[in-house]
Amino acid sequence: MAVKRSGPDAGLGEFIRRQRELGHLSVRQLADACGISNAYLSQIERGFRNPSSFVLKALADGLELSAETLYAQAGILDPAQGEANDVVEAVRRDPYLSARQREMLVEMYESFRKVNDAD
Repeated sequence: MAVKRSGPDAGLGEFIRRQRELGHLSVRQLADACGISNAYLSQIERGFRNPSSFVLKALADGLELSAETLYAQAGILDPAQGEANDVVEAVRRDPYLSARQREMLVEMYESFRKVNDAD
């Protein structure tokens, strides 16, 4: 019989658990990678603990996600802002662009977003 998750952050915990399972990581492996106890990670996944932004960042790194993705799941960031940060982050990591090209693309992207937000 499955236990229904009912803690304050069950949605975030469920998301973290699914991402961990998709990455084929055990609770212990992810906890070790993040520098937290496996008991604490288990409580987060079951929705009984609300992780700090520092723990969310460590979990994002361990799950190979952007921190903004987990911040949005936790309600810290607006999901649309998280998506924008993902785009900017991807452009900044692109090894096929020069530093100047990356800078120009980020500036153009941000200006397009501002224009669209004004409409």
